[in-house]
Amino acid sequence: MTDPVCPFCKLVRKEGEASVVFEDDRTMVFMDTRPVTDGHTLVIPKVHYENIYDVPEDELAYVYRVVKRVAGAVKRGVEAEGISITQHNGRAANQRVFHLHVHVIPRYEGQRFPWPDELSEAKRDKLDAIAQKIRIHM
Repeated sequence: MTDPVCPFCKLVRKEGEASVVFEDDRTMVFMDTRPVTDGHTLVIPKVHYENIYDVPEDELAYVYRVVKRVAGAVKRGVEAEGISITQHNGRAANQRVFHLHVHVIPRYEGQRFPWPDELSEAKRDKLDAIAQKIRIHM
């Protein structure tokens, strides 16, 4: 079940453009268009859940199994020194898209974590190239 206006549901329905890294019958993994660093990836369930409070536990467990796999692929694909995994719930927690999603963010020694307003839109060709580097390691 998808939400007709949710931007992530539109990606699931193939109604939008995304640099997809991985997809199965329950999840979709794609590049964040406003990345903290090269390789910043999002993992979503294909069914629309607004946040962690709405998603059934077995579905959340499945999403996080995919997150673990993606984290290793991102680390190897962009040669990151570490990985941050974040998931925001509600406006006060800085959730911007109200479809459950998990950020897998490559990190490097001494790197400052920017505020969302400091991030800029990445070019599709660059996102596609990075997605390919990560896909190799899935």
